[in-house]
Amino acid sequence: MIVAEIGLVVYPDVQLAAVYGLTDLFRITGDIAASRTDEDPPAIRVCHWQQSADGAGVECVYDSHPGAPHKPSHLIAPPSLVMPRRMQPMAGFAHWMAERHAEGTTLCSVCAGAFVLGETGLLEGRQATTHWAFADALAERFPDIKVDVDRMVIDDGDIITAGGILAWTDLGLTLVERLLGPSVMLDTARFLLVDPPGRAQRPYNHFVPRLDHGDAAILKVQHWLQGTSAKEHAVPALAKRAALEERTFLRRFRKATGLRPTEYAQQIRISKAREALELSRRPIEQIAWEVGYSDASAFRKLFQRVTGLAPADYRRRFGVAQSA
Repeated sequence: MIVAEIGLVVYPDVQLAAVYGLTDLFRITGDIAASRTDEDPPAIRVCHWQQSADGAGVECVYDSHPGAPHKPSHLIAPPSLVMPRRMQPMAGFAHWMAERHAEGTTLCSVCAGAFVLGETGLLEGRQATTHWAFADALAERFPDIKVDVDRMVIDDGDIITAGGILAWTDLGLTLVERLLGPSVMLDTARFLLVDPPGRAQRPYNHFVPRLDHGDAAILKVQHWLQGTSAKEHAVPALAKRAALEERTFLRRFRKATGLRPTEYAQQIRISKAREALELSRRPIEQIAWEVGYSDASAFRKLFQRVTGLAPADYRRRFGVAQSA
């Protein structure tokens, strides 16, 4: 018994590991569901869709259950192997997916697949997620999308977006839960040894400063802050280093980096703290002092606000140093 047809969009430079991984995940789910009943077991039909050789349309190039007419209940744009700025235009796929959406198909994306969905125009005014490293590029290319990279999966009913490159597992399990229930989803997650959906991106999101903005005065200050671990970040001193009046400095710094100087300094300090928590067993109070916070309690609160985890929890999850 076919309960749903899920289509995977095989666009140029798509990450085939995700295409085949999702195909396998849904097959495993079907086997697990079949083991629970002697009657007609529920199954998910999986199809791969590619642009036709003449470029005139989109055609099915793989079908797990061939024969019946196609009516995808869900279409997924997987991650890309190339950075978003190098992704080819997807006008043909975007038009085809928008047509399927109008017929009732739920559209989904993983990581840079959000750029494929963005071309449909259906994300305008909606919340969507992508890989945290691509958030600025997605917002710049599609300014009407409300980009939120704190969450790994945003389920907006008829459109679902997932964040990281390997978030196809989160999306796949989300669809399994929707189609076959939480019990089958949890058994699938246990078999694959992956966490059930519900993770956040924030603990994985490392600060990547903008350095290609072209403002030499601000870049000079950024390099100085990075080189000194942002131990001193008073605005008057930074403005003097940039040879700018304070109000002009603040305006240009925010325009160039997207952050206020205090926020920028916090990001640098928290990045240093992450590294220390990952690679050492030094006490949290000592790390707080080393990165410029004399109040360990205030450091803990700030660290949790930025990363979504308390310092001790972050160390338990990401620490690689051996216990003494």
